[in-house]
Amino acid sequence: MTVESTAARTPRRSAGSKAGTATGAKRTTSTTSTTKKAAAVKTAAPGKKAVTPKKAATARKAAGAGRSAEPALVQLLTPEGKRVKNAEFDKYVADITADDLRALYRDMVLTRRFDAEATSLQRQGELGLWASLLGQEAAQIGSGRALRDDDYVFPTYREHGVAWCRGVDPTNLLGMFRGVNNGGWDPNGNNFHLYTIVIGSQTLHATGYAMGITKDGADSAVIAYFGDGASSQGDVAEAFTFSAVYNAPVVFFCQNNQWAISEPTEKQSRVPLYQRAQGFGFPGVRVDGNDVLANLAVTKWALERARAGEGPTLVEAFTYRMGAHTTSDDPTRYRHDDERAAWEAKDPILRLRRHLESAHHADEAFFAELETESETLGRRVREAVRAMPDPDHFAIFENVYADGHALVDEERAQFAAYQASFADEDGGK
Repeated sequence: MTVESTAARTPRRSAGSKAGTATGAKRTTSTTSTTKKAAAVKTAAPGKKAVTPKKAATARKAAGAGRSAEPALVQLLTPEGKRVKNAEFDKYVADITADDLRALYRDMVLTRRFDAEATSLQRQGELGLWASLLGQEAAQIGSGRALRDDDYVFPTYREHGVAWCRGVDPTNLLGMFRGVNNGGWDPNGNNFHLYTIVIGSQTLHATGYAMGITKDGADSAVIAYFGDGASSQGDVAEAFTFSAVYNAPVVFFCQNNQWAISEPTEKQSRVPLYQRAQGFGFPGVRVDGNDVLANLAVTKWALERARAGEGPTLVEAFTYRMGAHTTSDDPTRYRHDDERAAWEAKDPILRLRRHLESAHHADEAFFAELETESETLGRRVREAVRAMPDPDHFAIFENVYADGHALVDEERAQFAAYQASFADEDGGK
């Protein structure tokens, strides 16, 4: 990644300047000459040599080269499906069987099918909005399957794959996007918190929860999901600070899908995101976000660190958002098709399928059966969404205060009167 330097930009020439004027040309030449002489020798601090323009240019070039060089990432499966060795992380997937690999593949395929159905439902007017996870299945399924039942998850609004791993019914995810409820599931039933729309705030919630379970003496861990855009939020920096100072058992899982809506990552950070952890005093690692095995291994490692009392870890899953930010976004306005095509060649599902086929861990009957199962899931989701009842108009006043409140009672009465004003002469609505 490269970062454009504002100092390197060529200033625009004034529209009123005339290069043909002799006096103007002479003045310009004189001014330019003076400027060059002034820049050629800079006053150095006592004991230090002056920096010449040539040396400064060389330094800038070297710094730029360092920024543009991509850091190494943890990868266990190549885009072609070849298994590669990793001395540090192989042990975390050493017990993976052929059945386990097929299960991971099934998770990703069904999650993608559900996600595609939700996108279609929004386009048909059945949902108000939808945030697709297309392309990020490996990051979510790999990390989600690394969790223990007693671990707690704090998601954003795109962690449909993690929700699948936690046993949350896909149809329950859609109630909020249809506007019939505020979440649709009990967070404590699956240790999976409700979706968080406010960018980055869930990292603070996760940190506080992790600090709490430490005081309770539990050996479980917490994981907080967020995106590259959220990494620029103050809430995330505060969560990093508190988690480091209190050695909280939390894993910060950043899905760097390259685009914070229309803002590319290189315009948000001058260094790879995982390196930010160094400034807060805990480790960070970058993993191939399209490699489900690598995500499984790295997340297991980070969770074990947390449970062992070694504090927080930042995991940057380097992936790509294949679709729009949400269904209200048009990515063709700010990115090129060739960029998407390059990432399609790294598709996480195709990658694992190639590995299954080359290792003879799956046959055509398996893939055909899974295709049938995915279509069945799509129909179930579609039918469930269309059958969702409208919410009780007065439910908004429930559970605001544990013991009730006079002001809420007054507002409820006012709303009831407002609703009654729509009744016709026959008492209908």
